[in-house]
This record gives sequence, structure tokens and C-alpha cells, in this order.
Amino acid sequence: MVEEREISGQWRQLATKKFAALDFLPGASFAEKVTALILDPVDQLQNSELAAAYLTFQEQVRTFDVSGLKVVVLGGGTGLSNIIGGDSRQQGWKENPFTGMKELFPQLHSIVCITDDGGSTGELLKDLPLIALGDLRHVLLSAVRRDLLIKRYQLDDYLVGRVIAALHAIFNYRFISCPPSAEHLLRDTGAELNDLPDGLFAVLLDLTRQLYEDPRLAVTLHRPQCLGNLLLAAAVYAELDPELEAAQLLAAHQVVRTATLKGLARLSAAMGTQRNGVLPCSTTLARLQLLYENGVLVTSEFKSSHARRGYAVDKVLVEFSRHPFLQPEVGQLLSAADVIVLAPGSLYTSIIPILQIPGLADAIRANTRALKLLVANIWVQKGETDAAFEAPDRKFHVSDLIRAYHRNIPGGVDELFSTVLCLKMEDIPGSVLQRYALEEKEPIYLDRAKVEGLGFRTVAARIFSEEQLLRRGVIQHDPKALARAIKTLWTLQAAGLVEEVPALTSLPPADFSSRVHYPERQIPCLRYQRIQDLLHYTSTELISGGSTLPKKMDETQRRWLLERLVEIIWLHPDILFEHLKFFRGITLIAPENWKRSQQWDNVFSFYDPADCKIKIRQDQSENLNRFEAVFLIALGQSLLGNYACSKQMVTLRHGGEDVGRMYQLSLREPQQLQSFLTPVQLTTYLQLCRMNPSHRLERLFSRVINSGEGFTPPGLHFGLFYAWYLDNRFAPNIDYTMSIMKNDLSDFIPEQIRIMTNRRAMITFFREQVFGQQFSAAVTQNGAGGI
Repeated sequence: MVEEREISGQWRQLATKKFAALDFLPGASFAEKVTALILDPVDQLQNSELAAAYLTFQEQVRTFDVSGLKVVVLGGGTGLSNIIGGDSRQQGWKENPFTGMKELFPQLHSIVCITDDGGSTGELLKDLPLIALGDLRHVLLSAVRRDLLIKRYQLDDYLVGRVIAALHAIFNYRFISCPPSAEHLLRDTGAELNDLPDGLFAVLLDLTRQLYEDPRLAVTLHRPQCLGNLLLAAAVYAELDPELEAAQLLAAHQVVRTATLKGLARLSAAMGTQRNGVLPCSTTLARLQLLYENGVLVTSEFKSSHARRGYAVDKVLVEFSRHPFLQPEVGQLLSAADVIVLAPGSLYTSIIPILQIPGLADAIRANTRALKLLVANIWVQKGETDAAFEAPDRKFHVSDLIRAYHRNIPGGVDELFSTVLCLKMEDIPGSVLQRYALEEKEPIYLDRAKVEGLGFRTVAARIFSEEQLLRRGVIQHDPKALARAIKTLWTLQAAGLVEEVPALTSLPPADFSSRVHYPERQIPCLRYQRIQDLLHYTSTELISGGSTLPKKMDETQRRWLLERLVEIIWLHPDILFEHLKFFRGITLIAPENWKRSQQWDNVFSFYDPADCKIKIRQDQSENLNRFEAVFLIALGQSLLGNYACSKQMVTLRHGGEDVGRMYQLSLREPQQLQSFLTPVQLTTYLQLCRMNPSHRLERLFSRVINSGEGFTPPGLHFGLFYAWYLDNRFAPNIDYTMSIMKNDLSDFIPEQIRIMTNRRAMITFFREQVFGQQFSAAVTQNGAGGI
């Protein structure tokens, strides 16, 4: 029993205990407590003396002069633009455009990723040999500063607000049909053009007119476009010789580099942006490739966000059109920076592509005096962070973000950042998290012990936007709060008050290194033109109801069909030009005339080697997604060409009963073969399909099927697997059969090991033999590297 004198002694100890003022603040570390003091309200404290001390400290940090700090932020579109000055694509941005890091750090510079290839940017890439402009446009608008607009155009605060509203309307305006003139196009934006200063209006009108007057740019007006992207393109082309065509521009890459930077600088200055405030990470054309843990490689940033393979991403690979180099402007900014921030955004499509530019990560490491921060993402992103590489059965944690960076950056994460700034999840209402969970959106939780065990300082802070939560019901970073948190951490570092975090666990040796040579590839605009050329002479026929003979499509139908085929092939960069050589035409067949047996499938398309045409049931063309799927399946089948000399299904009988069937297939002789695959590759593929070669007859393969067992013939299987490899939405049955690869192998079930080995071999066959995606040992030492 506890005696009275023990209780009395304990109370006396509590009564005389000395507490520091920061002990009353939430937080796991000194830096976290101070950040909470700056961001959280303290005026409601009952202890007025303590509250006064807190408010005094807040004022000291608020008035701490950081105007001379050189700050560099790296990232992609939305995440970067939001912390720079708010998400400028949102309608409400124009009401509060002067916020975020640009307001606290006048000498702020953004290094922007250039691998985006979706939306309006993707449309531009069809016609112009330029880097992706969408993220640059997005960040450029967010970086516009009030003081620079006032200084350049002698405006007051009211007029500055009107200018921002006009710029917001112009740069975010999207159209799908070509307006008759530059003046019409600017009026169609809905912007109050009279609110623009004469100098700014003259620049915008000049660039808009150039879109109509320069034939190289005029073609872009006939596609769905964002005007801001077009203005950026016009600014670049204004610095180029008007006689230079796409192929010549590609050869004169230094000329294009200079024009890109000069055009961007001209437009930036006119809009009121810091000199070199927004720079592309490179002026070399690039595309993104994601290698998933199951061995499938997905090319294109746009596709990576839609593929949703259901497997963790192993490697991120940036394929440049030529060997990139660290731009002098970028290197100088990183060398002189006092603060370097890796902005939040898509894990694999914003920071990693920037840091794969040879020398860029080393430039960050070489700056040993800067405060280096990683701002962690808030939400799991489908197709990217919905499966952790080390633990595919769970969602991402912050330590997984760090490990993903480590696997995909030359030299790993060493000395790239020392502090990880995260959202404090306790501040988010539980009802909001529950609603997000119902929408299958999950937060990326901070596993503090693991992150700090790796040697990184963690600071969880109240950095979400309450305004966006109230207005749009979304949780995203608050630009103002994030900027204040970064300023606070800099202040602590400047005062020598930042604690060191000893590493308790070592990351594995970084095995990713930049390529020495980059393979030649077709530049997007030239690739698009080549696709059009290859399909131009494709025959298009229709077998209508009640007829057995095909007739040519009318011009309207033909144009629609070919345009759709061009778009399908364009959206799948892994389709090789050689894949288009084995079919000569497309025939749409009315449903009542569709005679193909559905004994083995419900796929309403096939390749007919008799006339080398793809046959599609006409009703499949009414739904664009369905049409894309059936076309890709038939296109895959066409690669086999006329590979089969004969096919037959033989009934097997024993004891007077049918016990199964045997499918037999005979390959053509090599001299008669017209196929994408060689005889050796065909043999390999058939054996992967569990077709057994005859020991007695050359080129004969067979497979025994039990009674009642389903069967997918090799030709159809090839088409299904081809479509699945490009996008797993198009062959869910293949995706289901491949799901065994997610299971843990058991030594007790040898058959499971055999099946998994076979399926990995099939993926490797398609990746290497069909799509020509060869891996380079120079990129990684574990066999999952670059192309």
C-alpha cells in the first residue's frame, strides 16, 4: 500500500519541477515544437505570461530578414506551383495569388520537370520539337509577383489584382476549335483585356498573332489546346530562324536551348516574374518510363498515371533524345542556394526525372551549407504509390518515399536532404479522412522511427490549407503555412539550434547510375508524322448488314477511323513502327454478319492472315475504349502474321469415352513465313504457351486439354497479352492469371514456382522480343534498369 508520505513526496517533486516554455508545445523534437509555435494559434492560452512569450517569439521569427536568401525549389506542375504561389489552375487562385514561398523569399527560383506528355502538352508534342511546356506554364503563372508588376508597370494594388485576373483567364483558357484570329482568341478567354498594361498586352497580342502567322505554329491551333502553353511555344519560336523546320531544329539543339531560355525570360519579365525564377530542368526532350515489379515497362508519364498495374514501381527511367547536360544556369543556382527544397508532387514523375539529369544531384550534394528539405506528399497516388516495393501488400509510408528516391537517383539520397517536412495528420478532422477513405484515397503516413532511423530529421507540421478544405473539401498543402515552416527551419539552422539525427539503419548501396549513351529514338512530333504516314494507305472497308462483300468506307467514315487509329498508336509509345507492317487494312463487320466462332473468347476482333486485314465487329467502334481494346488485341495477333500452316483440335478417347482434346498447330516453313517473330522466337513463344514440340515432326506443336477445361489458342493469347502489356485494362483475364506473381512462393508447391517462372518469362519475352525494351547493366546492378 502506498503511504501518505510517498504521495506527499511525489507532489512536492511535481511542484518544484522546472519546465521549459517549449515543453508545453506539441511536437517530438525542438524543431517540430518551434514550427508548431509559429503555425499554431497560441492566443487562447490561459497563461497570459506564457502566451505573451510565445507571441514575442512568433514576431521575432516573422520579422527575421530572409530577403537575401537564395532559395531553389525543384518539382513538377501542381505540387511545385502550389507551394511557390498557390495552384494557379484553380478558379479561386486569382482571389489570393500573392502567397506561398514567393512572398517570403524574393530570391526564389524553380527548377521544373519536363517529362509531362498528357493533355495540351501532349497535343503540342505532336507538332513541335520542344520540351513539355505544361508544367512550366503552370509554375510561371504561380510565380508572378506583385512587387515586380508594380515596379514594371507603375500599378496600384487594385490594378495589380485586375492584371492577375486577366492573366489567369488567358493562361488557363482551353479551346477545341480554332478561333478565326488572334484578337478573337484573346477575347474568347473572357479576360478583361483593357485591364492589362499596354506593354504586357502588346507582348501577349504579338505572341498570339505569331500563332497564326508562323506556319510551324498554326497547325497547333487545330488541336485541343491550353492558350498558356501556346504562348510559351510562341515565345520560344520568336527567338528561332523562321526557316528552320522540325528536323533542322532537332539537329540544332543548342539553338533551341538558347531560344527556349530567351523566350521564357521574355515572357517571364513581361508577366512580373523573378529573373530566372522559372527554369526547365533541361532543354533536352525526354520521356518517362516506369518499370513495375512484375517486369512490365510502361512508357510515357501520362500512361504511368493511368496504367495502375497493381504492382509496385521498381525503377523510374528517363529516356532523353540525346545526352543531357547540367545547364549552367541551374548549376549556378544550386551552388549559390541557401535553401534547396524538393517539392511535393507525383513521386516518380516530378523530382526523380530532374535528379536523373547527369550532374544535377551531385550539384545539390556539393552545396554543403544549404538547408535541404524534402516536402513529403500527403496522399497515396494510384498507379505510383499504392504499393510499396519492399512491402507490396501495404500502402506507402514516408520511409517508402525515401527508399524509392534512393533506388532511382544516381548516388541515392545521400546529402540531397536532411529534413523531411510532413503534414501533421492529427490536425485533419477524422470525418475528412473517413470521406477520403470511402473514395479510396489514403494518406501517406509518417513512420517517424524508420525515417529518423535512416538519419533524417522529421518535422510534422500544420501545413494543410484550411481554406481549400472549406472551399473545395480537399486536403492539400497550404502555400503560406509551408513557406512559414521553411523560414522557421532556416532560422533555427542559422541560429545553430537544429539537432543532428544519427542514422541507426543504413540504406543499401545506391545502384542507379546515369547512362553514358542514350539510344536514338523518334522525337514525338516526327513519330506522330510517321504514324500518319504509315496508316495513310491503310484500306478501310465495311461489310454492312445483308451483304457478304466488303465495300470501301465513305470519306467521313475513313477519316474518323484512321484518325482514331493514329491516336491509339500515339498514346502507346511502346508500339514499334515495325508492328504496323503486318496488316494492310481494317474491315468493320455488321453484327449480323459476324461469323467468327466465339467458342474460345468474347473478343470481337481478329487478324485474318488470308487478306492481312484486321476484322472488327462494327458495334465495337461505338465505344472508344472498347474499340481501342479490340484493335490492340487484333494488332497483337497481326504480329504473328501467317505463322500457322494448320490448326486442328483432336478429340482424345480412352475406354470408349472422351477424356480430353489435343490442340495441334503446325508452323510454316521459314521461307514462307511472314511474321514479326523469327522461327526461333515463335518456337520460344509457343513453348511459353505450354505447346509441346513434336520429337517426330518438325514445326509441329501440340497441347493436351482436359475435358471441360478452357483453352486460349496461341494466336488469341498473343493478342490478349500484347494488349495487356500495353495497358492492363484491355485484357483483365490476363491480369487475373498473372496475379499469382503477387503471392509468396511456397517450397511445398513446386507447381506454383513453375507457373510463376513461366509467367515472368512470358513478360520478359514480350518486353525484350516483342517491344524491344532492352535493359542496360550500366543503369542498375540488379537487372531492372534502363532501356
